[in-house]
Amino acid sequence: METIDQIRLNFSPESLLALNISLGFIMFGVALELRWADFKALLKNPKPILVGAGSQFLLLPMLTFGLVYVINPEPGMALGMILVAACPGGNVSNFMSLYARGNAALSVSLTALATILAIFMTPFNLAFWGGMYAPTAALMQEVSLDVWDMVKTVGTLLGIPLLLGMLLTQYFPRISNRLQRPIRVLSIFIFAGIVGLAFYKNVDLFVEHIHLVFLLVLIHNAVALASGYGWASLFRLGYPERKSLSIETGIQNSGLGLILIFSFFDGLGGMAIVAAWWGIWHIIAGLSVASFWRRTSAASPLSLPE
Repeated sequence: METIDQIRLNFSPESLLALNISLGFIMFGVALELRWADFKALLKNPKPILVGAGSQFLLLPMLTFGLVYVINPEPGMALGMILVAACPGGNVSNFMSLYARGNAALSVSLTALATILAIFMTPFNLAFWGGMYAPTAALMQEVSLDVWDMVKTVGTLLGIPLLLGMLLTQYFPRISNRLQRPIRVLSIFIFAGIVGLAFYKNVDLFVEHIHLVFLLVLIHNAVALASGYGWASLFRLGYPERKSLSIETGIQNSGLGLILIFSFFDGLGGMAIVAAWWGIWHIIAGLSVASFWRRTSAASPLSLPE
């Protein structure tokens, strides 16, 4: 039987293009909720967003490297963990933060900032932490990973849709307001459908190897959620901010991870199955945590109705 790092997931060029487009659509939808005034407000009180960025791009990759070193999974699975940790927060984190009665404005702004920083930080963290661990460093050498090619890819996927969305919001606010909700809902369904299609096409491989990644992803995601909350507590942020930073750190843009895996690593089995299962599990875990916080927290003006 083939090992998990010997398999390649089946994902056609057409499906990869559709996944790219759907991710751009999602980022465009995130940008429609942003106002330049939001960033000006953050400049007056930058501490929460700086702590959040540190949690995502410094703390989580470092803790992930520690997990990889201790657990010692297959090289592809280890590199998948490092890549997921290097990705920015996912857009569904904004809904979860709102549902958990966290600081929704902080969540949206942090998603936007993390998306911008990810253009450079995602390739950098993957190259740095992946290069620090001999088995994953060997994998990256096999594919001759070009960090600057990855920077250009991430910049195109994330930066351009974000900029277009913010420009539309700035100059055509009425149109932006009308598009926000339908685009948010539609983009999530499109993305879920494409990921679901990828799962369907590779269901035999998932079933055969899911036992290898299930516990690994559960532990990794739990560390991400807990570290975000603990990091925010260390810097004495308020309770709503701690909830939002926990969710922002634990809900990663695994869709971006999958695109990079298929674009640069030829659908490497260990990486792809970790990223795909993370994309499913972080929604289950995130909604569970958000639901608990919603039941145990007082309502706020930004909370969703019961």
